[in-house]
Amino acid sequence: MPTVIIDGIATRYEIVGDGPPLLMFSPGGFDATLEKWSSLGVYARVKPLENLSKKYKCIVFDRRECGKSGGRVERVTWADYVAQGKALLDHLNIKRAHLMGGCMGCCPVMAFGVTHPEMVMSMILYWPVGGAKYRISSHQRFAEHLAFVHQNGLQAVVDLVKKDGKAFGADPRGGPWASVIKSDPAFAAEYATLNVDKYKLIVVGMGRTLTDRDTAPGAEAEDLMRLDIPALVVPGKDASHATSAARYLEECLPQSEYWDMSADAQSEDNTTEKLLGFLERATAAR
Repeated sequence: MPTVIIDGIATRYEIVGDGPPLLMFSPGGFDATLEKWSSLGVYARVKPLENLSKKYKCIVFDRRECGKSGGRVERVTWADYVAQGKALLDHLNIKRAHLMGGCMGCCPVMAFGVTHPEMVMSMILYWPVGGAKYRISSHQRFAEHLAFVHQNGLQAVVDLVKKDGKAFGADPRGGPWASVIKSDPAFAAEYATLNVDKYKLIVVGMGRTLTDRDTAPGAEAEDLMRLDIPALVVPGKDASHATSAARYLEECLPQSEYWDMSADAQSEDNTTEKLLGFLERATAAR
């Protein structure tokens, strides 16, 4: 698969299908690889990439710090994920595109719409993360990593990741750069030599910034309320994808369409019909 360097960080991506462009921010939390659109949970069941690529140019990619994309130790924010997506569109010479996010990928989609509304034809927010339980578990994940670093040091993080190879979501001790440590020996070697105290400050700030509310994170409500972008909100219903977070986005986005379909009842057929119908209307309107 092709790779492009964005702000000094490698981004692995793939283009599937042809038609109007659809930039897809992968689900999977801190393991947001392009394969998750076909292999993870509800996405394996409803097959959005397989079906949308029959009519749209689907641009999928490993988010930075995930899969085979690179990373950099810094306080990563939603704006950094937006920058990666925008630069990928710029690299492909695409001026405007539909955006779709799954799970945690909904957050940079919202932030993208706020920052670059002129580039966004529509937004699909599929199972947006959010809710009190999501905030609590996210902060706990960062806390577990910080405790491991405090007790054992950064070389121990590298040793753990090289031994088990698990991403941050699967084993919080490995931290948000686990995937890069696993795939890039030079990065891993440099990571082990970082100043531990400064590193811990970065991690604390990153965790607080990315999960700063009991509803869907990613953009401020007042900014979402100013958007003139068609949006389809598809609710989930579990500890990481609270239905309340989806309802919050319905409330905040003036041109939102809420699909009032229970998570269990979302099938390949009805999901494909809903997504394609929304995209066709949005394409015609824009």
